[in-house]
Amino acid sequence: MNFKKILFLMVTGVSITGLGIAGCTPQGTDLEAGTQPSTLTGQTETETPAATTPTTQPQERPGDVPYVPTPQPVVDAMLQVAKVGKNDVLYDLGSGDGRIVNTAAQKFGTRGVGIDINPERIQEANENAQKAGVTDRVKFVQQDLFTTDFSEATVVTLYLLPEVNAKLRPKLLSELKPGTRIVSHAFDMGDWKPQQTLNVEGKTIYYWVVPENVPANLR
Repeated sequence: MNFKKILFLMVTGVSITGLGIAGCTPQGTDLEAGTQPSTLTGQTETETPAATTPTTQPQERPGDVPYVPTPQPVVDAMLQVAKVGKNDVLYDLGSGDGRIVNTAAQKFGTRGVGIDINPERIQEANENAQKAGVTDRVKFVQQDLFTTDFSEATVVTLYLLPEVNAKLRPKLLSELKPGTRIVSHAFDMGDWKPQQTLNVEGKTIYYWVVPENVPANLR
């Protein structure tokens, strides 16, 4: 079949898909009648902290963070740098499976509260607390971080995203008492420079202490 014949069939709408001629399907159409062209071309998947797989939290609102567990060696280092003890009250923001709160309770007798927006993570954290035998010292609350009262905390831990840290910073500095320790896995708080920075197995940990007088530029 010559080119003019093929061109005539294409212009008049006659199907040429059954003629055994490779490459003759017009660009942008599918071979199977009635199907739509794929819209996935060029899309890529990215991973962020590293955070609730990543399994995403159910709603899509500003402040939502993918769930990625903090490695246990990093958990241990975060608790060590904050010098948590039995007299502390630890709030873990975006608590996931509860490992930071449960580890602090199990190793140091610390009272802890885990805050997460995902009910599946809350259920998992409570199950892990039962396995660790620390249900008398911890609780997990399904709640929005931006409506949670942190004022009871003496230690705050978090593994969120840079933009979420930035939005939380004024709230933390206004609600937390001077001397409260804050420890973040992976991300800092912008202009608020950490008092200490650690590297554990390739992961970065940032440590701050809430000052007596908070500079105006940090509020």
